[in-house]
Amino acid sequence: MIQKYVFGTPFETEAVIAVLPAAQGLPAYGTIALESGFSFSYTMAEDDIVYGLGEANRGINKRGYCYISNCTDDPEHLEDKRSFYGAHNFLILAGQDAHRSGDIQAVPTDQTAPGSKKNFGLFIDYPGKLTFDIGYTRQDLLTISCAETDLYLYVIDGESPYDIVKQFRQIIGRSYIPPMFAFGYGQSRWGYRDQKDLRQVADGYRKNHLPIDMIYMDIDYMDRYKDFTVSPERFDDFKAFVREMKEHDIHLIPIIDAGIKIEPGDPVYEEGLQKGFFCQKEDGTPFVAAVWPGYTHFTDFLDKDARAWFGSNYRFLTDMGIEGFWNDMNEPAIFYTPEGAENVKALMQRALDQEDLDADWDAGQEEKVTVGQLQAAFKGLANHPADYASFYHKVNGRLIRHDKVHNLYGYNMTRAAGEAFKTISPHKRILLFSRSSYIGMHRYGGIWMGDNKSWWSHLLLNIKMLPSLNMCGFLYTGADLGGFGADTTRDLLLRWLALGVFTPLMRNHSAFGTREQECYQFEKLEDFRHVLSVRYRLIPYLYSEYMKAALDNDLYFKPLAFVYPDDKMALQVEDQLMLGNESMIAPIYTQNACGRYVYLPEEMKFIKFLPDGTLSEEILDKGHHYVEIALNEVPLFIRKGCCIPVAKAAESVAALDREHLELLGYEGAPYRLYEDDGICTDPQTQGRYRILR
Repeated sequence: MIQKYVFGTPFETEAVIAVLPAAQGLPAYGTIALESGFSFSYTMAEDDIVYGLGEANRGINKRGYCYISNCTDDPEHLEDKRSFYGAHNFLILAGQDAHRSGDIQAVPTDQTAPGSKKNFGLFIDYPGKLTFDIGYTRQDLLTISCAETDLYLYVIDGESPYDIVKQFRQIIGRSYIPPMFAFGYGQSRWGYRDQKDLRQVADGYRKNHLPIDMIYMDIDYMDRYKDFTVSPERFDDFKAFVREMKEHDIHLIPIIDAGIKIEPGDPVYEEGLQKGFFCQKEDGTPFVAAVWPGYTHFTDFLDKDARAWFGSNYRFLTDMGIEGFWNDMNEPAIFYTPEGAENVKALMQRALDQEDLDADWDAGQEEKVTVGQLQAAFKGLANHPADYASFYHKVNGRLIRHDKVHNLYGYNMTRAAGEAFKTISPHKRILLFSRSSYIGMHRYGGIWMGDNKSWWSHLLLNIKMLPSLNMCGFLYTGADLGGFGADTTRDLLLRWLALGVFTPLMRNHSAFGTREQECYQFEKLEDFRHVLSVRYRLIPYLYSEYMKAALDNDLYFKPLAFVYPDDKMALQVEDQLMLGNESMIAPIYTQNACGRYVYLPEEMKFIKFLPDGTLSEEILDKGHHYVEIALNEVPLFIRKGCCIPVAKAAESVAALDREHLELLGYEGAPYRLYEDDGICTDPQTQGRYRILR
């Protein structure tokens, strides 16, 4: 059961598409205070578990820390970070005894006595900064707060956390479905400058028989970093080059950034300016911020006409044969504003006029500039809160200050593209994913998990984010395999690829100035060939499970507790995930490991894809096991009584034989396979199912 509570005058985010009546009174759970903004508080029992929040730090169980929904361009994903690129305000509170279906009981409305068996979900539909204090200030207290009292609060009662997720997914709409080629492997790097670089990458994979379907183009392909342009110096005939790559079954996937360069004479800039499609300052002049092209304007994506205009510009690239995009810098990221730069300039001049930068000064003297002030000023130039509070959106004839709706920007940028593709490509799916997001964007595209680092800890964080993102509707997701920032290592990349074998988005991406991490850059590249080949062998299964999850508002990745609610040990496991309905993954995420401990909630068949193309199979009983997994092996566990389909290895999705499949698992077990042509825009009616046994 879902109840919708209305406080004040909420901004219509369109995250929820179901029409629900407003409930009367206050929710049965928690205490709500409206004296200074909105505050929801709830006293948690000692064993309560909190799921959700999508792209957030730390574990699958979010209890014990403070998280802030405030889309933030910050690549330093350390344990103390409270905001990432997305804002996903959905969580589930569940007692350990309440995971089981039918175990729900009535809960006192005053919520003063913790420990009752319960499951309830909360979605706070609020587009500004929102804080989730989940046992951080006080271990037993959940507090959700924001500065305004204008929001929708959805309270979801369910028989189990899994049931609550399904109800929530029903009201927010079906998840984005990419083309089948998007389940292939992709290689990316910030630093591929021209067609020579891209051709070299394609040759490196194809000549070494390393499977690949996509090569991503970062900002260097553009003409001076301008959206909807291609550098004529670096690509003498871009359309022909796109066609050349497709002849090798490789799709080029360009980046699109949020800022439009201020350049008189440029047709995109001139049209956007003339039609008033850019965000503006309070005085009515367009807002200016520096990003990659220099000074830019930001398209007002909350204006439906501006959204339609921006989306129509993708045709410039689709007309050249492009069939996929990744949207970036759409928090929106701000390097600095003219006002911010002037302030720092003035501070620096004062510092230069001083004899020293001593932190102390005598009373009565003019305050000296200190080293700390200079450091803070330079660090605060980018993404400064004052800048986000200085520009506005036009919504239904009125101005809305950006910081009040900040978390909707990336969502609506990707929505602009997704809506445009219905006209640009009405009969064929386009690959689309984004960095910044809000719930609702999952209907238009996927997300990647942002600018991570080549750290083992980020591989583990990747694992823990996956089910939480699925709960919020984001099924097409994955991390930058091998790590974006810092230098990767051979073993880290192989282990991360072994996880990426199972994530819908499988992309190796690295930053300019870091170690080159294409698979052919390392010794014994046959190990990389094998791991990538396993991905392609599994695509029929992975695609089938993805489509079933999307069409049924289900999860692709689940915590073990969702499948084994009676198993108290399963509630504690956070480094193993259920995939679809038949299998479990348990990646290795530690340096120099030869294997790992796993917990099996039931008997399972342990399968390893071996580097010679064969398999090892072993039935393991319920309980704890240590399993050996070499660096060039890919492990998978198949549930008792289940099987999965696998294809023969191929070097591209187009080359896969999806008709003649082998089944792995328990003898005689059936598998319900979903199939379609991989591009149809109405898979609900154009897809088909067949039973394999």
